[in-house]
Amino acid sequence: PAVYVTQTYQRFGFHFDHIYAYEISKKEPTEVYKQVPDDLKAAYHWYNVGVDSNITSSNNPLKLLLENFNTNDFIVVKLDIDTSWIEVPMVQLLLEDKRISSLIDCFYFEHHVMLKDLARWWKGSMKGTVEESLGIFTKLRQLGVASHYWP
Repeated sequence: PAVYVTQTYQRFGFHFDHIYAYEISKKEPTEVYKQVPDDLKAAYHWYNVGVDSNITSSNNPLKLLLENFNTNDFIVVKLDIDTSWIEVPMVQLLLEDKRISSLIDCFYFEHHVMLKDLARWWKGSMKGTVEESLGIFTKLRQLGVASHYWP
């Protein structure tokens, strides 16, 4: 599981009460939790299902945020599904629904744009341009969401 984002924040004194992780590939839960540091296990919520970009789906993490958190909570979202046809609509939800964007303090996104140098890793998941990606980050920042490209 990708816990390195939380470790970065921990160096600055942040403690996460909840960490939600989704994984579409079937994994053995005991193997997943072996990889979670002990200090994060109580906060770690792992879903062995794919993310659904439909806001009414119970597998949409943004729906989960809307239903369980408020603007007083510090919320960090890392969107790295490696599937543009899910990621881009998730970002559109952030851009179009202020109820969602107002909840998120920091947003990390690995936007798989068409780049020749990355094509061998991203293959069929590439969609969009660098210009479109910069536009997304600019709009999110204008909405008050600190947005960063995830390497």
